Amino acid sequence: MKLLLATLGIALGISQSVIGQTFELRGEVRNQYREPIAFASVFLLTVTDSTLVKGTSADENGSFSITNINEGLYFLKASYVGQISENLTIEILRDTKIGAVIIEQHVEELNEVTVSGNRPVVDRKVDRIVFNVENTVISQSNSWDILKQTPGVIVTGDELQVRNQATTIYINDRKVQLSPEEVRNLLENYQGENIKSVEVIYNPPASYDAEGGSILNIITSKNISLGYKGNVSVGYTQSVFPKYNFGTSHFYKTDKLNVNASYTFAPKKEFKNTLNDINYRNETGIFSIWNTDFDQVVRNNSHTAGLVVDYEFDDSNTLSLTSNAQLQPKKESDFFQKTTMKNGLGVLDSTFTTGSFLNEEKNNLSGDLTIKHRFKENQNLSVNAHYTYFDLSRSQDVNSDYFLPDGSFIRDFNFFTNADQQIKIKTAQIDYSSMGNWSFETGLKGSFIHSESILDYFLRNSGLVFVPNLSDDYSYDEKVFAGYFSLSKDWEKWSIKAGLRAEQTESNGVSLNVAEINGLNYFELFPSAYILHNINENHSLSFDYSRKLKRPRYDDLNPFRTYINERTFEEGNPNLLPSFSNNFNLNYTLNQEYFFDFYFRDNGRYISTLTFQDNENQVLRDITQNVLKSTSYGFDFTYGKSISNNWYVYSYISLFHEDETFMALQSDAYSYNNQFNGAYVDLTNYLTLSKDGTFKGELGFVYMSGYLQGSYIQEESTNLTLGFRKSFMKNRAILSISANDLLGKYNSYINSNYLNQDNRYLVRPETQYVRFGFTYNFGNFRLEDNQREIEKIERERLE
Repeated sequence: MKLLLATLGIALGISQSVIGQTFELRGEVRNQYREPIAFASVFLLTVTDSTLVKGTSADENGSFSITNINEGLYFLKASYVGQISENLTIEILRDTKIGAVIIEQHVEELNEVTVSGNRPVVDRKVDRIVFNVENTVISQSNSWDILKQTPGVIVTGDELQVRNQATTIYINDRKVQLSPEEVRNLLENYQGENIKSVEVIYNPPASYDAEGGSILNIITSKNISLGYKGNVSVGYTQSVFPKYNFGTSHFYKTDKLNVNASYTFAPKKEFKNTLNDINYRNETGIFSIWNTDFDQVVRNNSHTAGLVVDYEFDDSNTLSLTSNAQLQPKKESDFFQKTTMKNGLGVLDSTFTTGSFLNEEKNNLSGDLTIKHRFKENQNLSVNAHYTYFDLSRSQDVNSDYFLPDGSFIRDFNFFTNADQQIKIKTAQIDYSSMGNWSFETGLKGSFIHSESILDYFLRNSGLVFVPNLSDDYSYDEKVFAGYFSLSKDWEKWSIKAGLRAEQTESNGVSLNVAEINGLNYFELFPSAYILHNINENHSLSFDYSRKLKRPRYDDLNPFRTYINERTFEEGNPNLLPSFSNNFNLNYTLNQEYFFDFYFRDNGRYISTLTFQDNENQVLRDITQNVLKSTSYGFDFTYGKSISNNWYVYSYISLFHEDETFMALQSDAYSYNNQFNGAYVDLTNYLTLSKDGTFKGELGFVYMSGYLQGSYIQEESTNLTLGFRKSFMKNRAILSISANDLLGKYNSYINSNYLNQDNRYLVRPETQYVRFGFTYNFGNFRLEDNQREIEKIERERLE
């Protein structure tokens, strides 16, 4: 009996050993000419239903190895840039080495069919529209170009707008927390081949913070390959001053671990010229005319670094860490302006010059930790914690000299300011979702913000004299507690979605100078509703509504002043209140090609930056305040068409109305309504200039009839652009050149002319430029990375 048991035990042990044994598969990937294909993706699939078992990528010589394979029968498949091999049946009984897996490559046919011939497709979802660009002609552009031609997007300078308001950029549902200029630089170096689609969310649903407007969410293509990739990129821009930038990123992926590290260095020297004309008025008319020519030279060194780590414990649990650092150790601004002062008859009274030096240091550090758990039946739970530390130091030295018409010196006026600001943001959030016949989402969030601002003002005419009434110490604390839920369902030709978000806000601002405490405590509900009806395959109709919130930015609440000279400055407003908006959209789609959008937005007591001239004291100041009311409405039309396999034309036309009614502080507190009816036209041509699709061109024309800007109205402007892009070395290297504002008509005057206000200005930054860019990819550069930015609405108010 013992011998029998021993024999059975030995047999069981041998059996378990055999069952637990795994094997290795090695081979090569080649094309039909027996040339190796570097970094091709290789997949091992089940024979029964072609489910993925394991995946890897070939090395630079086309060789690959797959380990830890259980005994069995499999399909082996390889792919490279959309070209796929035939299934190869392999039985794994031991360590196996095979010959080459062949991928038939047909470059010209592939480019003609999958790149040049296809056109972008726009899908209307219940709460957003999806602009599908994968394997289309415009996917060969960079991400900035793709966003520019996304339906409903308007470009104003470096800022992307949707329906005349700034929009927020996301990449794979992660917010890009950068300034508009930095967002543009990022997207111009992010190639369109990595983009699957762009989601335009006019009215974000309840799962998003109540604060904020529209969202552009970039969805990248998926790739399951393992390995390493990296790139280096350099850029050079020639304008008034030359500029350059350097960036590098590295990504490593295993079965469980994803690591992404990136760094960008962008030193800049920028020039801006501003012409300002002010007609000061009294009861008799214009009594003083001031004309100013203002030059600004800004030198800036900025460093941006990011680290993203994802670790998948098992199929159900994932830990993600995102950390960003934006360091600006040096920003120096030299300002010089000359102002001529004439009487009402145009006779010169006097002149004055102002020289100003502004020195600034800024640090922005953040960390974001997320734990995700996936249940078996389409249920997900995530817990998130976030921390941001923002530190800004700024000093300004201003010196003004006044002269008679003959050049004789009259007097001088000199002062110095020193300011510091620290902001700390902490948030905690938990979200749960369940997908089924009815989809359900719910979650809770808490946000805690503390801001401390100090300003010291000194006169320097006769020594350094501290001025208490122009100095201040301002402290601001804010707590926001939020909860939400939403339900959605799709059936036959209908889709519906509805949600409700509740937010309790407690804020407290204390100014030591005026001994004033501004406290707010309010509870608000933010409903949202969406309905989509696909009448038939050629016609669809949708409607959506949401209520949104805009809180004051931290700098807007800061009561401190930033001076251009003693008579021109901008100041914050600690008495700002949050504004609430109601947003309505009605959309009609014809043949998935013609898109007609009608929108109405009640902006409520919108937070706006207004400029007022004090005629009595001859002072011009910018101040942020709540308007009395504001509305926006308009009609948008979008159409894109492939004229030929090598020519794609995108067109977007927007007709809009904007109005704001505000309290004219320097006009006897008169209630004034500023409004404008305008048009925006964007016509862009995307050209494929080579048979293999590696040489691309772009010619664009944008016309803006003008638009409302607070108490100002901007005159019409046009922008003609031209660009070329060439990829070589099997798409490892990309060289680009672009030119902007070829006609020199991008900048235009901005006017404020009502009641006793009569001033205008023309800002002329370096919009005319030629930009060169070069990017080199190495490693398995077709591997999708886990790069992301921290998604926190609270951080958006830092800028």
